[in-house]
Amino acid sequence: MQLFLDTANLSEIEEAASWGVISGVTTNPTLVAKEKGMEFSALVQKITALVDGPVSAEVIAIDAAGMVKEARTLAALAKNVVIKIPMGTEGLQAVKVLSSENIATNVTLVFSPQQGLLAALAGATYVSPFAGRLDDIGHDGLDVVADLVEIFESYGMDTQVIAASIRHPLHVLESARAGAHIATVPFGVLKRMADHPLTEQGIQRFLADWESIQTKG
Repeated sequence: MQLFLDTANLSEIEEAASWGVISGVTTNPTLVAKEKGMEFSALVQKITALVDGPVSAEVIAIDAAGMVKEARTLAALAKNVVIKIPMGTEGLQAVKVLSSENIATNVTLVFSPQQGLLAALAGATYVSPFAGRLDDIGHDGLDVVADLVEIFESYGMDTQVIAASIRHPLHVLESARAGAHIATVPFGVLKRMADHPLTEQGIQRFLADWESIQTKG
């Protein structure tokens, strides 16, 4: 399974990329809005320069024609831009057109296997089921991830499943167990994945033991 970083913050992307563990980046309008003073196209170009893998940039239009127009502009910014399209009939129409033009798409705001299946049939490169948001309202979001993985594998579909709306490290583990091709995680979750209290205790113990050796010497 690959990990994408779910952020538009350049410092977070640069640091995570230096660890060698992320294969791409996903953004959305909410994340972009947090980066004050940065024009959207310029921000996307800077992100694509920091990572070699796919960078999802979301359209703002809600009609198919508008989505396609925005998508073509965004796709021209860099070869690794993936167009993030909201689920819905307008979105499906846009995905069909973009797929025919070999423009990669990531269908977002997917909350059911049926929605994900439709996106795949329309030609989506990726579908993003929102596990965390489903958990928030009392549903098991990872069930949708697992269902989509099973459906795509059963029928030999090339569309990849991105487990999205990841809330904590356990979501990442559960996504891997469900067979997700990718999990897109916030920077804070990625950092917590690297931490463990016993690791820190072990480091401190080793340092203390080494210091005692030096003192004796």
